[in-house]
Amino acid sequence: MIMRPGQQLLLPASPVFIWGSLLVALLLNMTPGMAGLGRAAWLPDFLALSLVFWGVHQPQRVGVGAAFVFGLLMDVHQSALLGQHALAYTALCYFAITIHRRLLWFPVPSQALQVLPLFVAAHAIELAIRLMGGGLFPGWAILLAPLLEAALWPVVSILLLLPQRRAPNPDKNRPL
Repeated sequence: MIMRPGQQLLLPASPVFIWGSLLVALLLNMTPGMAGLGRAAWLPDFLALSLVFWGVHQPQRVGVGAAFVFGLLMDVHQSALLGQHALAYTALCYFAITIHRRLLWFPVPSQALQVLPLFVAAHAIELAIRLMGGGLFPGWAILLAPLLEAALWPVVSILLLLPQRRAPNPDKNRPL
């Protein structure tokens, strides 16, 4: 793959780090529910954010199947209609993998603007399934969640790519 000018060459991603970050994101999603606070509609979905990130950066390792399993885990944890999060995460990961080559050509702030429609679509799928299942409308605060997720995209990109950064000391025999 041809790289953008000035783009840093990255080390391969460790599978342990990838799956560990997804499990940490799952625990971050579960934390408000375990604390007895419930899950507020405006809170960002850290698991969706991590799934999109790894779907863009490592589509061979994190795909639609992983998104489906994590979605089922979220459905069971939140006592939601079984398949609500699974369908949303599956669609989210599918579209992230679909645009991953194009997305990597842009700087990180532009990437955040381009993943915003993905997060909006995922929340719309969850909301539609919830309403079709007879659930209540969570309020207009649900519109803040995709915006917060897109705003967190640069932070997540920096944190999750940090272990892959190479030391910037090129040798004359090894220019990369």
